[in-house]
Amino acid sequence: MDQITFRSDTVLSDVHLLLPNACHLMKRLNSVGQPVFTSKFRILRDCDRKDLSSESPVRESTDASNVPRDEDGDLDVVRRPRYTSCNRDAVCPIILSQSTATLTDEEEDSEEEDGSRDIITIEHTMATPLEDVGKQIWRGAFLLADFILVQASMFKGATVLELGAGTGLTSIVMAMVAKTVYCTDVGDDLLSMCQRNVTLNKQHFEPQESEIRVRQLDWMADDFCTDADLEFCWTDAEIVDLHDNTTFVIAADVCYDDNLTDALFRTLYRLASNMRHPSTTYISIEKRLNFTLRHMDVSCEAYDHFRHCLDQLQQMTDGKMNFTLEPVKSSFPQFFQYERVEQLELWKVTAERL
Repeated sequence: MDQITFRSDTVLSDVHLLLPNACHLMKRLNSVGQPVFTSKFRILRDCDRKDLSSESPVRESTDASNVPRDEDGDLDVVRRPRYTSCNRDAVCPIILSQSTATLTDEEEDSEEEDGSRDIITIEHTMATPLEDVGKQIWRGAFLLADFILVQASMFKGATVLELGAGTGLTSIVMAMVAKTVYCTDVGDDLLSMCQRNVTLNKQHFEPQESEIRVRQLDWMADDFCTDADLEFCWTDAEIVDLHDNTTFVIAADVCYDDNLTDALFRTLYRLASNMRHPSTTYISIEKRLNFTLRHMDVSCEAYDHFRHCLDQLQQMTDGKMNFTLEPVKSSFPQFFQYERVEQLELWKVTAERL
């Protein structure tokens, strides 16, 4: 376990690759033998956000067709500038080495003085196969978390459903302002990790009597899991509460596979058509540019399919539901340290019955 073995389908999030983190070392193995890490993410104060905004300016989104190329027509990668005045440390993550180091008394006191209210602690994996990317943290989750904190008054006291919650980071941020958050995904190991993260961060939402309920919600299934023998099943009362009181649905960077994207939009339609109130869905996504041999060009296939599904949803004329969509400008303040690249987008989908 001294070195990581990368397979052809191994994926590593830029969040784990680029951000310095003193507690970015392995803590344990999960039930399927994957190393689990603990990372701490600080909610930035006003002065910190000013410094961060000057370091990582927000740029307008561009299309794949406008990607810069060199004189031979190859992709011209724009390198990030090396900042000489920033406080970012060099990052050399040791993926599979377990730390035996402990915090000194001074470091522990420093964390307590800073206040745990400003720190979100997340357990996650790194460098997973594609089917386990939900166990990592992605920039789309931070973009959506930023938006939630900026629009706190809009979400205050609401009942919210998160689809594809992964590690639960966005649900935890949402619970700081909302009343009830249904944090959903699939897989017992992932849901157990998510539940642990909720417990690790209960100080952020319990004081205002908010709650997070971690539940299984399989987009490929036609209904909720109500098997009482399963740990993350739904009760009948919770299903009624979800349909009667939910006004917001959120999803952070969940569209990377066409079949799952199709299932996501089927689930959105089914949920919206059963909700008592009009609902608003916010979906963050990162437009990932890839050079494919099939096209012999740069393309964004997963993103293109996502946009196709969005258009289909808006053009739907079944006489039952009406969906409207609009992009949300990502010029709002940044509360977490991550690189808000131009390919990060946030979309708003409003659903109402006819």
